[in-house]
Amino acid sequence: MKKISPWFYIPSLYFLEGMPYIIINTVSVVLYADLGYPNDQIAFWTGWLYLPWILKMFWSPVVDGNGTKRRWLLAMQLFMAAVFIGLAAVNAWNVFSHAQAVHNLTFFSLSLFGLLAGAFVSATLDIATDGYYLLALTAPQQGYFVGVRTIFYRLAMIFGSGLLISATGALAVHLPKYQNWSVMFLFLAVLFGAGALWHKFIMPAPDTDQPARLSDGKSVWVGAFKTYFTQQNILYILLFILLYRFGEALLEKIVPLFLLKPTAEGALGLSMQQYGLIKGTLGLGAIIAGNLAGGWLLGKFGFKKCIWPFAIALVLPNFFYVYLAMARPGLVTVAALITVENFGYGLAMMALTVFIMYVSQGAYKTSHYAISTGVLALGMMIPSMLSGKLQLMLGYEQFFWVTAFISLITFAIVPLTARIKTIDETEKAFRK
Repeated sequence: MKKISPWFYIPSLYFLEGMPYIIINTVSVVLYADLGYPNDQIAFWTGWLYLPWILKMFWSPVVDGNGTKRRWLLAMQLFMAAVFIGLAAVNAWNVFSHAQAVHNLTFFSLSLFGLLAGAFVSATLDIATDGYYLLALTAPQQGYFVGVRTIFYRLAMIFGSGLLISATGALAVHLPKYQNWSVMFLFLAVLFGAGALWHKFIMPAPDTDQPARLSDGKSVWVGAFKTYFTQQNILYILLFILLYRFGEALLEKIVPLFLLKPTAEGALGLSMQQYGLIKGTLGLGAIIAGNLAGGWLLGKFGFKKCIWPFAIALVLPNFFYVYLAMARPGLVTVAALITVENFGYGLAMMALTVFIMYVSQGAYKTSHYAISTGVLALGMMIPSMLSGKLQLMLGYEQFFWVTAFISLITFAIVPLTARIKTIDETEKAFRK
């Protein structure tokens, strides 16, 4: 394998891994809100977009057992570019064909289908990228770059949900109504095409990047699932992954709607540019700071000493939205509270990333990581689908009260991590 520093490809790999996720699951919410669709319809149907990230555990052994992870991720980056070209075309057709009825069912169905196709491609890209990371880097390098990969993954998410939305909103002033969304999708297509070209020439081909095989002739699929679900403390592992972000799952679809929808509906009525400023500039800095601080603290004190303060930092900011819905303060206060929330989120997500990495070891690292993140997606999908109906039934203020108290479930499952011996064993290997 040619000696190329991971600094040349790990940041860009994880930036491109994170971008489709945030576009499909969050920016789509902003798109449909801009076009005037109701909250319950948006939350329910975009909630279904989590499905490929749940199901990816079932085809992760196919990626594990056929071809190299390098080839898979290059192919998925190119397919992702094609998906975004398709979404740009669908949006352009909608604008020019239905100028007086932009929020029509045909466009919603076609665009949702395109987003779902992108979700399947993105989920496969996740499998290949995470598998390549575990195979191309040594254990000490994995420990060192866990903070880097997390930062650039979060950078993509904040860029997509912040700066990109802000720029798309600004374009609306200069383009025919809603055509700015086509420009955004075309930009993403170019980004992924260029990324695939860069990675083709810069990424090394490690000797360890080979199809997984079992010596006794059993299928990779059977081996991957059997070794994952029979590992020690599997029940505690599954409960932690499912419920750690439960409160966030309820909030994920509703927060953008709360920030962007009109004040007459009980929301804050921010412009897309203001939304982008808060999410893309202040939120960007806060999440990076949280990731950096979280990585340093985890490296210094270990997972089990950090998980409690990190969980508190994840849960308590959920109560901020109760205040925002009640007081509807000015932009400065909104920005300050969401910045604090993002810092806590950055801390908490470092802990979750490390946890999943620690329990995804052995001969089937790629498949185990995919199974873990599939379980995580299931924990996000169901609450997010129900959140729209719940918000319309309760209103924003009562919805945020209910969500904040439900999120306290995180504190009930954190003690389970103390019983998981795999964490201690893997952490020792990462520290060598």
